[in-house]
Amino acid sequence: MNPRVAHSARRTVLAAVLVVSAAAYGGGGPPNFLLILADDLGYGDVSSYGAPDVQTPHLDRLAAEGMRFTAMRANATVCSPTRAAILTGLYADRVGVPGVIRTHPENSWGWLAPGVPTLADRLRGQGYHTAIVGKWHLGLESPNLPNERGFDLFRGFLGDMMDSYTNHLRLGINYMRHNYEEIFPRGHATEIFTDWAIEYLRGVDRAKDRPFFLYLPYTAPHFPIEPPAEWLDRVRRRAPALEPKRALNVAFVEHLDDAIGRVMAALRESGLESNTLVVVTSDNGGSIPHAQSNLPWRGGKQDHYDGGLRVPFIARWPGVTPAGSVSDYEGLTFDVAPTFLEAAGGAIPPEFDAVSLLSMLRGGPPPSGPRELYFVRREGGPRYYGKSYEAIIVDGWKLLQNDPVSPLELYNLREDPLERTNLAAARPEVVRRLAESLRRHIQRAGATPWQPPDNRSPASAR
Repeated sequence: MNPRVAHSARRTVLAAVLVVSAAAYGGGGPPNFLLILADDLGYGDVSSYGAPDVQTPHLDRLAAEGMRFTAMRANATVCSPTRAAILTGLYADRVGVPGVIRTHPENSWGWLAPGVPTLADRLRGQGYHTAIVGKWHLGLESPNLPNERGFDLFRGFLGDMMDSYTNHLRLGINYMRHNYEEIFPRGHATEIFTDWAIEYLRGVDRAKDRPFFLYLPYTAPHFPIEPPAEWLDRVRRRAPALEPKRALNVAFVEHLDDAIGRVMAALRESGLESNTLVVVTSDNGGSIPHAQSNLPWRGGKQDHYDGGLRVPFIARWPGVTPAGSVSDYEGLTFDVAPTFLEAAGGAIPPEFDAVSLLSMLRGGPPPSGPRELYFVRREGGPRYYGKSYEAIIVDGWKLLQNDPVSPLELYNLREDPLERTNLAAARPEVVRRLAESLRRHIQRAGATPWQPPDNRSPASAR
């Protein structure tokens, strides 16, 4: 069936589902969900996480009014795998996305597995209107366009990074879309996505008789670091001694924070705030070569050290989540998926690797029981050769590589949270135990292809 026809035909079924969903809540209806995902926002680039030179009042307000998580990690140290994990509740290589999806097949390291339900699919099945505004980065052609993977609305950018925030091209190709239609918006990408999100909250392209899931993945502050001139001038006036590259990034983050503040204002003005669970996080740590900060953690984007994995994670749910609360629970960003499903009144699929945080958000205890935190990235080029490298955290121990050809490193995070002392040689029995856990994850993921069957070029979506 033509995807556009199928997309339209599903609406009839959803009307009946919504009646059942509302009845399950005694007529009150389930909460709305707003997931804001920054791109390369470092742990040390948010003032409520200790950044000394960045001012993020809107993120800080969300933290003050909700729960700030201090030990959450992204599912991967780069973009596409984290996004795939968040939208499926499964480890990224289990859904075919161990690495970054790119335009050219010889440099693309993932293919989102067709048939795996996304969070949008599952919430839509519970009567939600689903929308993505911003960066997709999980496929450039059918069957992996956003409208084919559970979203009623897509307004945004199909690709990975932009050549410029003002021309919105990637490798000279326009990947901006409104659903399936190529569009040519004008302005700074952060402001465009913000305007579109505000329009959605105000009722444009949204079914007002249904709860909504709005996924707002910004491209900022991913390089190229391009804050508007007035934001950079503001930082230079405030901190004239700040190193130029750092000043650019500070301005870029503050511009993003302002955009998030505008979205939150629209949520309030639209009367939606009291029944909306908002989560803000990042897809991975900040890029050190671009003067982004992950302090106090070691390393940055592309590393399996915690600077590449620890990310800001803030949840705000008025009247439900205790204001000003702080949690040191060690989870992963894809825990959003079962949390939203459970909050919506749905069942958590037994195949999920992710864990619901709902009890904590309601002021209760964290998830109980042991947990393995697994990370993977596959990449090309002379450092990686198309191979993968992994990391795993079990019971306070972390085993990792930062490229496929380097020796394994072992850290005791409870005694050495900054990962200064490699214990691989001193504790071979721990290395063996964690390596066995890694083997099980790698073998399980091997059942899922991470390339299209005919290795066709995703650039045909042009």
